[in-house]
Amino acid sequence: MSTPATDKLRTAAPAASASHPKGRLSRTRVRAAWLFLLPMLVVLLLVAGWPLLRTIWFSFTDASFSTLHEAHFIGLENYLNYDEGEWYGVLADPQWWGAVRNTLFFTLVSVSLELVLGMVFALVLNAQFPGRALVRAAVLIPWAIPTIVSAKMWSWMLHDQFGILNHLLISLGILDTPLAWTANSSLSLWAVVMVDVWKTTPFMALLILAALQMLPSDCYEAARVDGIHPVRVFFRVTLPLITPALLVAVTFRVLDALRVFDVIYVLTSNSADTMSMSVFARQQLVEFQEVGYGSAASTLLFLFIALLTLAWLYLGRKRLQGDL
Repeated sequence: MSTPATDKLRTAAPAASASHPKGRLSRTRVRAAWLFLLPMLVVLLLVAGWPLLRTIWFSFTDASFSTLHEAHFIGLENYLNYDEGEWYGVLADPQWWGAVRNTLFFTLVSVSLELVLGMVFALVLNAQFPGRALVRAAVLIPWAIPTIVSAKMWSWMLHDQFGILNHLLISLGILDTPLAWTANSSLSLWAVVMVDVWKTTPFMALLILAALQMLPSDCYEAARVDGIHPVRVFFRVTLPLITPALLVAVTFRVLDALRVFDVIYVLTSNSADTMSMSVFARQQLVEFQEVGYGSAASTLLFLFIALLTLAWLYLGRKRLQGDL
């Protein structure tokens, strides 16, 4: 039965718990954390936030490099505009949509191959064998090479006349004539994917290997005693336990692949067959000097990556919680 005295005690209870020493300690830690994070947040705002806001603003103007300080607000014309019976703007540009298709294809294929190969390499490197430390160091070499250097190195090896890859394939009898790996429209995007997989598979393998080494050994000892097949152990024990690490690794790689620029530009320059969204934005900004149009493309790229990342993180959280 409720009485005025008990109601007073109930309303006073939260205040008493808030003034508890543990509550004060928690608030002190939160304030200290924000104080430590504040310099980093200010620097991040200046380094990333201001250029992003400036790019978004330019996307609503007719700015060019020659009239950068005399730009006029034109609304959404750089994105989509209907004039005299025709649509104009980035969203009506077939080259932009070609770049979107190339970027999505590159992301899907390269990240999928890197996930599978990275898993295989991580499982091999997690096993005990002589010289394992040396093999681990050797596997990381492609990832340690700067992307520009590795892309230029592969452009020489993929050369249609002087490249060593064509020479080896012809010597083995696999090819009759050399192939133009980076100039052929049906091979160029696959060549870019191959170079990216060679470059970043060690990164995926390293993250998966770190997750494998954190797994408890008693589960595997029990499975070995019960005589469970290793394939079943992998799918029933190993894979569910390393799923959070896989989600983190795939998220990093998807973000990196969606904004790919350097490896594509070095290997194929501005070729429409391999042009990514970043290469398209760079072409509009630098070569055509259309700051407004290029800023619109860059803003769309940012929004596309941000929305896809939020959706991926949401689905990943639901998957871990067992709702999917």
